[in-house]
Amino acid sequence: QVQLVESGGGLVQAGDSRRLSCAASGRTFSGRTFSGYTMGWFRQAPGKEREFVVAHRWSGGSIYYLEYADSVKGRFTIDRDNAKNMVYLQMSNLKPEDTAVYYCAAGVRSGYSSDSSDLYDYWGQGTQVTVSS
Repeated sequence: QVQLVESGGGLVQAGDSRRLSCAASGRTFSGRTFSGYTMGWFRQAPGKEREFVVAHRWSGGSIYYLEYADSVKGRFTIDRDNAKNMVYLQMSNLKPEDTAVYYCAAGVRSGYSSDSSDLYDYWGQGTQVTVSS
């Protein structure tokens, strides 16, 4: 099993920046190391369904590509440190509509797009981000 633990959430004001962290630990899945996982961030606002935010998708070897939801393009950035088994979500110019619980996810399933929950095998417990206006 792989465990994911998010941190860095909190209360911020509109226009502020915030960085979320996700630490991965545990046994690898099917012998694949952390570097071979696609890592994603999703969020769920009160009364709404969980939605895709961003993914750092593994494409084989040391090749990755990034995918962003339109709502966060230009404001959010994902990064990972494979040596530390960490993935980060840097958020800038935060808006009240970014208020949500943010979840880190890890997956290796093929045949799914990065914004599909079906791609991901493991999920963190989430960290709350609240943006006040």
